[in-house]
Amino acid sequence: MKFKFIKPLCVALFCFSAWIAPAWSGSGLLGMDHELPLDQSGIWARKYQTSLEFGSAAVVIGGALWEGSDTRLGQTYWKSIDAMLVGDVSATVLKDVFRRQRPVDGNNPNNWFQPSGNASFPSGEVTHITSVVTPFIAEYGSDHPEVWLLSILPMYDGVARMKSQAHWQSDVLGGAALGLISGLYAHNLNESWTASVLPGGFTIGYRKLF
Repeated sequence: MKFKFIKPLCVALFCFSAWIAPAWSGSGLLGMDHELPLDQSGIWARKYQTSLEFGSAAVVIGGALWEGSDTRLGQTYWKSIDAMLVGDVSATVLKDVFRRQRPVDGNNPNNWFQPSGNASFPSGEVTHITSVVTPFIAEYGSDHPEVWLLSILPMYDGVARMKSQAHWQSDVLGGAALGLISGLYAHNLNESWTASVLPGGFTIGYRKLF
């Protein structure tokens, strides 16, 4: 088990929490939650958020199929898929458990366990992108420090989701934590379980066929 990257990743998560809620003067969890003014202009437009979600999934799936599972990069792609699946499923389950009301549906971060359809906690999209990038940061962060720039993606998405009034600060932080846990879990696997259960034709890597 390789745990040497947990400390720097947790430090990054802490810095992220301080960045998204500098005043911590609202309500909700730890008093950090407050509704941001609605802003879906420019880079905060919803189309860019959905492009990041589906684009990141397409990149790691395409990369895994192209590279195969026999190389370091290929295994990282496949482990990113593992993390993405674990994170997405976990976030969906937790949303149904907590049923927290979104900011856009009422400016009260203490509205938990509401009727079905309320799904604010945790942020599924922040969970998704955090889980996708974490295996790459954990695997290559020490060899190629520029890989840490991938952490900008969850930060961007977290702010965008809050500006869309879709999530509270603690939703975003919870999503980032869940994605981090999912990513580290996948990173520390001896091999990707997704790759191990698929037929060899899917994991051999299409680049080897050309």
